[in-house]
Amino acid sequence: MSAKPRNLKSLADLRDVQRSLVEQREREAAEAIARAAAEKKRAAEQDLFARAIGATQPLRRKAAVHLAPEPPAPIPVQQQLDEQRVLRESLSDEFDVTTLLDADDAMSFRRPGINTDVTRKLRAGEWSIQRQIDLHGMRTDEAREALGAFIRDACKQGLRCVRVVHGKGLGSPGRQPVLKAKVQRWLIQKNETLAFVQAKPAEGGAGALVVLLAPSRRNM
Repeated sequence: MSAKPRNLKSLADLRDVQRSLVEQREREAAEAIARAAAEKKRAAEQDLFARAIGATQPLRRKAAVHLAPEPPAPIPVQQQLDEQRVLRESLSDEFDVTTLLDADDAMSFRRPGINTDVTRKLRAGEWSIQRQIDLHGMRTDEAREALGAFIRDACKQGLRCVRVVHGKGLGSPGRQPVLKAKVQRWLIQKNETLAFVQAKPAEGGAGALVVLLAPSRRNM
């Protein structure tokens, strides 16, 4: 009597297995149908898009442009030359100018080959003063460098007549014009200086010099 229930239970299990297999096959079939429908729809949409835009061609690839590297910064050659010139330009304070100055009250100077008419015209104001520098109150080293730079710049710009104010020494020990003799020495050592005279009273008098510079090469 105990064997019959076991057989019934086994048959029920078999039916459950068969039902599960059927359901699985149905699901697989449904999924396959859904995939086929989706693929068909996608193909139809692609075909519709292709008909809408017409024939196409792939874009031509533009040639790459190779940019050259930025050039190096220009070397300030002229500035370097000027700086080297300043270093070479050692204006001596011991230079004896007494034999080079004209023996007059103003202690004027004219380079050999320069006619006396030049200094006469400078005193008379026939040369227009184009620029001036005031060295009054500067220390010796400052005044030397400032004067050298001023003369170089004036010659570069083609200036011919300038005024150099050195002061009358009223505030110096002994009330002596400390820079006056030094400025005369420095100017005489500058090749750019052709002549100089003491300024007229209205232009500085004994505290200034009117200087005639050589013409620059570009103006010759």
